Amino acid sequence: MNRYPVWKYVVIVAALLVAILYTLPNLFGEAPAVQVSSSKSSIKVDGGTVTRVEQALKDAGIQADAVNFDGNSVKARFNDTETQLKAKDTIQKALSPDAGDSPYIVALNLLSRSPVWLSSLHAAPMYLGLDLRGGVHFMLQVDMQAALTKKAESLAGDLRLSLREKNIRHAGISRTAQTVDIRFRDTQALSAAKNLIQDQFPDLQTVDAADGTDYKLTASIKPQAARLIQDQALKQNMVTLHNRINELGVAEPVIQQQGIDRIVVQLPGVQDTAKAKDILGRTATLEMRLVDDSIEARAAENNSGPVPFGDERFLERDGRAVIVKKQVIITGENLTDAQPGFDSQNQQPKVDLTVDAKGGRIMRDTSRENLKKRMAILLFEKGRGEVLTAPVIQGELGNRFQISGTMSVTEANDLALLLRAGSLAAPMEIIEERTIGPTLGAENIAKGFHSVTWGFAVIVVFMAAYYMLFGMISGIALAVNLLLLVAVLSMLQATLTLPGMAAMALALGMAIDSNVLINERVREELRNGASPQAAIHAGYERAWATILDSNISTLIAGLALLAFGSGPVRGFAVVHCIGILTSMFSAVFFSRGLVNLWYGRQKKLKSVSIGTVWRAPQANGLAERKNAASSN
Repeated sequence: MNRYPVWKYVVIVAALLVAILYTLPNLFGEAPAVQVSSSKSSIKVDGGTVTRVEQALKDAGIQADAVNFDGNSVKARFNDTETQLKAKDTIQKALSPDAGDSPYIVALNLLSRSPVWLSSLHAAPMYLGLDLRGGVHFMLQVDMQAALTKKAESLAGDLRLSLREKNIRHAGISRTAQTVDIRFRDTQALSAAKNLIQDQFPDLQTVDAADGTDYKLTASIKPQAARLIQDQALKQNMVTLHNRINELGVAEPVIQQQGIDRIVVQLPGVQDTAKAKDILGRTATLEMRLVDDSIEARAAENNSGPVPFGDERFLERDGRAVIVKKQVIITGENLTDAQPGFDSQNQQPKVDLTVDAKGGRIMRDTSRENLKKRMAILLFEKGRGEVLTAPVIQGELGNRFQISGTMSVTEANDLALLLRAGSLAAPMEIIEERTIGPTLGAENIAKGFHSVTWGFAVIVVFMAAYYMLFGMISGIALAVNLLLLVAVLSMLQATLTLPGMAAMALALGMAIDSNVLINERVREELRNGASPQAAIHAGYERAWATILDSNISTLIAGLALLAFGSGPVRGFAVVHCIGILTSMFSAVFFSRGLVNLWYGRQKKLKSVSIGTVWRAPQANGLAERKNAASSN
């Protein structure tokens, strides 16, 4: 009756082993570290960078616990923060002598002390939120008026191109803030332009008026279109920020919209505020310009003459100079997609670019007029331009073309990602900055740990005193529940925050409620005269329905918090929901396994240790009357 088959014990043992394995990394803590990553798409971090970092530390007499390369960055781990700060300055000087044009990002960070064998099993500690780990918090305000002005500038260019294609003559197009003014000599051209805008530019509304002898048509962005532009600008900035922050190696960064024009950025574990600001300000955009192949330009390339008027001088990756014209053909704003791939002819890595209709028309016209001339593709990062490639135009180009050259597969992937992220849709300003030190985070962890520990201890003592052996089994099940909860959070790489620790403490109280229901049900069966084995069986079977109902209703509330909440509320909800699921396993499945293991094999069980089984007086009197009646 009260015996588990072998496979159920195998499941219990396997669950315990997995839980212990994935909980272990959380016990090793974190060590101060210095992380080195690239600040430019043309500079790559590789094994040579590891050697330079190790040599710089050796020359300075700084001992590192470990120096690792994870494929994107070099991470050097140290014993204490004092050594970390010295190492950061040493590495910065060795890799980036020119602070104004640093090819590397050298930032302070925190790394897990987990041993290699645990990492090889993909066992990693939980991510800790900003309130537990320390880090930096920024609130950025997006300049929405600048986004609208930028859109108006783009629409002015599109209007000019469309009027030219339709042969509608005008006396000039100008932009004032977020409106576009078009002047006409006659009403016929004015009417044709109004029809064109109505058909091809649904986001614009127009107002016309006489202006001296001319007619002026003023086009402005419709209110609903303006709101959509602002919303898209905010989302594009969030995507760009997320791609930039990835270079810092931040675990679980928080990037959330707040209000209609603000973005909250939280970077747990990042201690270097200046580097975090530098990363947030980084953007990349693409420009295509024609190369000047004149004699004067060739002389300027060789530094034997000045740069011709209307030209600019940029460098390729190998250091060679290229003189390009200032006139920009298309920019990254026309880019709709960028995907890495391989050239079918030479199997070299490439990046396939797709531009919008406007960009396609410009590329076709430009390539048709400049066959056999070179076109430079420039990448601008942090205000500095670099020539990615300057190929010869071999034929008419359209909406799709490619960037190829001396790129590795990783470089092609990174470049495609960088270009897809694009530039910021609107400028942003940091209006709030807050740094939470690791010391404060450690204090929060200690307080949360103490609350969970004391809550667990008091519950176990009470259960052992009130329910005796069954109470001790309930305490063991509660410990297993906590172990499973931490393991699942670690496996999911969820972010634990201070509200999450509160949910963990609450989960203990809710988990023991299931064992209280079971124990009281067993007591009730014993009071009704059932045998110990029958009472145990009936107690677990009949309590299960109540436990399931109560946990499902609580889980629904938790899922609602998870779906509609944000920030700390979601952190609480995640731990809350996982705690409910693990408690159902530990309180019912695991605790019954222990009870069956202890009592199930005793064929002549006379009593169970579940505390005092109080019998109701009415029930005792009724039993005596029944016995007297049967004896007569």
